[in-house]
Amino acid sequence: MSWSVKIINYYIKQGGVTRLFNEEIMEKKHLYIAAGIIRNNAQKIFITERPSGTHMAGFWEFPGGKLENGEQPQDALIRELEEEVGIIVTECELFHCVEHEFDERYVTLYFFMVSDWENEPYGKEGQKGRWVDQKDLVASEFPPANRVIIDMLNAEDIH
Repeated sequence: MSWSVKIINYYIKQGGVTRLFNEEIMEKKHLYIAAGIIRNNAQKIFITERPSGTHMAGFWEFPGGKLENGEQPQDALIRELEEEVGIIVTECELFHCVEHEFDERYVTLYFFMVSDWENEPYGKEGQKGRWVDQKDLVASEFPPANRVIIDMLNAEDIH
């Protein structure tokens, strides 16, 4: 479970005596994630399937991963895409930022449009990967936090 425990110490004065109390508060974990919309010149986007045993298993997603402590979103994107799909990003820009609340966690997702890279992407960690026409992206096949991105991509005027 992605909860963290925060202990709060406070003092209460009762009848001239000051007592120390501690209280444990369960807080949802907040994750920061960078994801890449890897789009080629034919307007096809590379997506990967979330593996079984993971959060949101079976859904398709834009590849990426969690920011490490102190890491900037674009740096995390470059690192994660090399680790997950074997590409070296040479050109990208922030496309949109989404905040989403799940039952057990909050996530902030930084979606980057990746327009240039080296190597052919593939599921380097054993996950399924495929190219799909941008116009054929189906929001219901993606986690809820990704669906606004699908809507934005589908609204683009591409020819």
